[in-house]
Amino acid sequence: METLQDKIKRITAEQVRIEAYDPAWPTLFEQERDHLLACMPEGMIIRIEHFGSTAVAGLAAKPIVDVVIEVSDAAQAKTIVPRILEPQGYDCFWRPTLGDDTPPWYTWCIKRNPAGRRTHHLHFGSVGFKADELLFRDILRQQPESAAAYAALKLRLADEHTNDRVAYTNAKGDFIRNILRKARGNA
Repeated sequence: METLQDKIKRITAEQVRIEAYDPAWPTLFEQERDHLLACMPEGMIIRIEHFGSTAVAGLAAKPIVDVVIEVSDAAQAKTIVPRILEPQGYDCFWRPTLGDDTPPWYTWCIKRNPAGRRTHHLHFGSVGFKADELLFRDILRQQPESAAAYAALKLRLADEHTNDRVAYTNAKGDFIRNILRKARGNA
C-alpha cells in the first residue's frame, strides 16, 4: 500500500508542461462540475467555479482544469470527499491553504485520464478560501496584457523548473501578488 510520503513524492515529481489554450477546457470543467454535484451529498456544495489559467480563454496553461468547490463544512469534506472520490481513482490530500503547513487546510484531489495524466485539480474548502485565485482569474480575463505577461512567465518558469512543481508554483508568486495588489489599489 502506498504511504502518504510516497504519494506526495509521486505527485510532486511529475513534470511541468505548458500547452497552448485548449477550447475544450471549459467543457471539461462543466462535466466535472456536473459529476461532483451528482456524487456529493446534497447541501454540501455551496458553489463551484473554474479558476486558474485554463479558465482564461486564450491563455497557455498546464493542461489541468482547476476547480474550486466551496463547501458548507470543510472539516466534513475532509472525510467525505476522499471516501467518494478515491474509489473513482482520484488522489486526495488534506493540505494547507497558504502553502506553509499551517491552517487553514482544505481537501485537494487530483483526477487523471486513463493514461495517468492529470486532468483536474479539485480544491474543496470553506466559502471564500480561494478568493484571491478567483480575483486573479477575473483580472486575467479582463486584462489581455497581464494574461500575456503571465503566459510568458509561465513558459519561462516551466523550462527552469520542469521537474519541480513546487518551485514552479512558488516562482509565480511575486507576479500574482503584484497583480492582486494593483487590483486592490495598493500598488
